[in-house]
Amino acid sequence: MLSYKKYINSHFLKKDFFASLVVWLVALPLCLGIAQGSDADPFAGIIAGIIGGVVVTFFSGSKFGVSGPAAGLITIVVAAIAELGYEAFLLAVIFSGIIQFLLGVFRLGVVGYFIPISVIHGMLAAIGFILILKQIPHAMGVDTNPEGDFAFAQSDGQNTFSEIMYSFENFALGSIIIFLISIITLLIWELPIIKANKTLSVFPISLVVVVLGALLNILFDTFSDTLILTNNHLVNLPDALSTGDYGNLLVFPDFTAFNNPQIYIYGFTIAIVGSVETLLSLEATDKLDPDKNISPTNKELKAQGIGNCLSGLIGGLPITMVIVRSSANINSFAKSKMSSIFHGILLFISVFVFPSLLEKIPLASLAAILVVIGFKLIKVKKIVNYFKTDI
Repeated sequence: MLSYKKYINSHFLKKDFFASLVVWLVALPLCLGIAQGSDADPFAGIIAGIIGGVVVTFFSGSKFGVSGPAAGLITIVVAAIAELGYEAFLLAVIFSGIIQFLLGVFRLGVVGYFIPISVIHGMLAAIGFILILKQIPHAMGVDTNPEGDFAFAQSDGQNTFSEIMYSFENFALGSIIIFLISIITLLIWELPIIKANKTLSVFPISLVVVVLGALLNILFDTFSDTLILTNNHLVNLPDALSTGDYGNLLVFPDFTAFNNPQIYIYGFTIAIVGSVETLLSLEATDKLDPDKNISPTNKELKAQGIGNCLSGLIGGLPITMVIVRSSANINSFAKSKMSSIFHGILLFISVFVFPSLLEKIPLASLAAILVVIGFKLIKVKKIVNYFKTDI
């Protein structure tokens, strides 16, 4: 069992709490955005963030790793939800957790190191490309079921590309303005002069973007009836958060669908992709660790497995360790894993204390965050280098 006695002192707790504030401010819009990109309820992303922060961290051997919903699983989740329905999809999440736990039990955490890096970059590039395409309707302000199916031809004639064309014909100017300003803000933060500044580099720019989007919509409401965004253009959390009917907050798996073979196919896929992403993030986090700790891979897989089983049981998205939040944790001078646990607690508090504020966030702002994430996943330079090689 883990012991936190050496971390329970005022010096460590003060630094860990400050670091947790930064991680929370980074994680909150990402949890909402990844849920949006996954065609899931925003609360499902928050559930995954809470479990990743509190439960996975407790069982993990990583000192600074932060877990939660990940962009790398979005396309798999979208396809699974579309084919299975959300309640049956949750069974796949539970099954993926069982597989991950068994991978850790049988000490197969080293498997991820044998996967060619070119395969990983190719997979991430495909995910990034699809993620960008799926956010274009949100950027254009077509937020009522904007996503079609991945196939180019369906019985109803709808697919991702037809939805994009539809969004260009039925756009909302307010959404476009917010999206463009959000993108410009995010790109400015990628400039070398910003990244070189230790203070600015850990500043929660994702939070700035969603707050800026909300403020712009307030200005639209004040000065222009044609630009204001309606409720279907904004984050929509469950009504139970506002009414206090907390018994209806959670979504539970449809256990009657256990005989559907697609559940196990998607569960296996989520487990493998999620485990690879976790192991890569774990290795990257250890390299960033100023103390140069080496985290146990098998213990991490078991922790992720426990987290995914619990997330699937109560309606959350799949969980992996994520490098963006982990690096923010390290760069904010965290001293122990308590900072990650605190960030999970803050996520829990935020959705119950001020849900009405979260519902002022434009989906266009979240789309901008996801588009930038998508471009980062593609890694154009590496792909060009692979095509240049003779191997």
